[in-house]
Amino acid sequence: MSFTPPSSFTTRPTLEGTFGMSASTHWLATASAQSVLERGGNAFDAAFAGAFVLHVVEPHLNGPGGDMVALFATADDPTPTVLSGQGPAPAGATREHYLAEGLELVPGSGALAAAVPGAVDAWLLLLRDHGTWELADALAFAVGYARDGHPVLERVRATIATVERLFTDHWTSSAEHWLSGGRLPEVGELITNPAYAAVLDRLITAGEDAPDRESRIDAARTEWKTGFVAQQAVEFLSAPHRHSSGTDHAGVMTIDDFAAYSASYESATTLEFRGHTIAKTGAWGQGPALLQTLAILDGFEDERLDPSTAIGAHTILEAQKLAYADREAYYGDGQVPLDVLLSREYAEKRRALIGDRASAEFRPGVVPGSTPFIPPLRTEYNAPVEAAGVGEPTVRPTGETRGDTCHIDVVDRWGNIVSATPSGGWLQSSPTVPALGFCLGTRLQMTWLEDGATSTLRPGRRPRTTLTPTLVLKDGHPVNALGSPGGDQQDQWQLLYLLRTIVGGYTPQQAIDAPALHTTSVPGSFWPRTWEPAGAVVENRLGDHVISDLEARGHVVTRAGDWALGRLSSVGRDLERGVLTAAANPRGVQGYAAGR
Repeated sequence: MSFTPPSSFTTRPTLEGTFGMSASTHWLATASAQSVLERGGNAFDAAFAGAFVLHVVEPHLNGPGGDMVALFATADDPTPTVLSGQGPAPAGATREHYLAEGLELVPGSGALAAAVPGAVDAWLLLLRDHGTWELADALAFAVGYARDGHPVLERVRATIATVERLFTDHWTSSAEHWLSGGRLPEVGELITNPAYAAVLDRLITAGEDAPDRESRIDAARTEWKTGFVAQQAVEFLSAPHRHSSGTDHAGVMTIDDFAAYSASYESATTLEFRGHTIAKTGAWGQGPALLQTLAILDGFEDERLDPSTAIGAHTILEAQKLAYADREAYYGDGQVPLDVLLSREYAEKRRALIGDRASAEFRPGVVPGSTPFIPPLRTEYNAPVEAAGVGEPTVRPTGETRGDTCHIDVVDRWGNIVSATPSGGWLQSSPTVPALGFCLGTRLQMTWLEDGATSTLRPGRRPRTTLTPTLVLKDGHPVNALGSPGGDQQDQWQLLYLLRTIVGGYTPQQAIDAPALHTTSVPGSFWPRTWEPAGAVVENRLGDHVISDLEARGHVVTRAGDWALGRLSSVGRDLERGVLTAAANPRGVQGYAAGR
């Protein structure tokens, strides 16, 4: 092995079995998904059930008013397929309107930051086309936790505490929902969401008279997009309310925006790397930046790809800066020259820019016929007091966690496999809609109000999302599904996993447990969209010698703590042995894998 040997200690074993495996960011979602497998459901039934539980038990990290992106393959067709549950900007979300409102950035909280909710429709589409269970059965876990209660997480309480003043002073509907009796919920206290349980009941009853399972699910999709949910959300958020700008604005979303949206399937974008096919979304997501990073790294010897060494960490950080500069310069829901950006020739030119010193420059590449967008390169932003809780609730620069997104992976004994990253609609995104028990998301903050970018705010276009699950194939067959919360860090942490498992020979749990790092030398995707030139965040376990070397090379290093970075989970298929695997993240003491 040319990599640093993995630690003999892992926080838990890599699970192995032959029946089915589930892994997610919360034990209740994992247990619910595994229960579905045990009762005869397939991976899609299980992922659906687990995802709706995540809406309830991780409300600070995702919600039904948010979005999701998934990659999957079926037992009958191993071709990796993307499920886009990323809704677009509403028809009224024009840059002219936002500029006229006195904004220079799309807000990080409030209804003007909301894309059309896409998560629920996407999950219903997946269940209809690839699941086997009835909607009522698949939703029973989430309905039960919403109606009967679940123990509140410490991070949920901490998140509510962060935005308590915002809730009491401005978002009184959120205060009524999350500050019952005017107090913060205690850790472990059972909390309920009867309004959301009632919403799910409405989806179920919408199809009671339909003749078959597919029609019943389609009726639920129609109810979601044209019925009670859309009406209540639009009416409530049409009243001006506080945004992260410190000013009050009304939302622009309409019932027509809800009704016009449908989740969709797309072909995956793929790259061959060391005998494996890595599948990601198109460039409307950040996924191809991982592929670009791999293409750059593929030209180095194995020793340069080890994240646990100084030269490996340096090389990885520099490759990521180049790939993510291209993300900002070219990516978005439009024409993106991926054929050039993922080509061997382009990767060679980018690789040649990696020297012995850390770069503090923003260096997008040159693509013939395309003009790179240079975003505002702010190193700081004077945010108003009311901005508490905005942006993506991810890892602070210091490494302190205040949440992330969510993730769930499932593989079944038949060969169905799915990796999904639900997010958005966090409880701190916008005021809670009282009749619904949830709020809308803030994904539009990933668009620019400057003109000239593929990711400039445009009605009907998807924001360039950070949600980025991964599917790995070998010899045309899916062998690994993985993903992570973490905003701009999602693919950076997944890169470490891929390098350590594919090149370094680590087991899945060894790769998840190993010390993590990422660059902050890229404009952030979340409000207020600042960057730290040459910035790098590392776990202390990387070691003083490695960290000192990085600093000597010019990296501006932040030590995050021993167990602070990375939120990965994964499931896999060992085709040679006929074994299924699963692994989950120990950081934050929340993620779990299960299976047999």
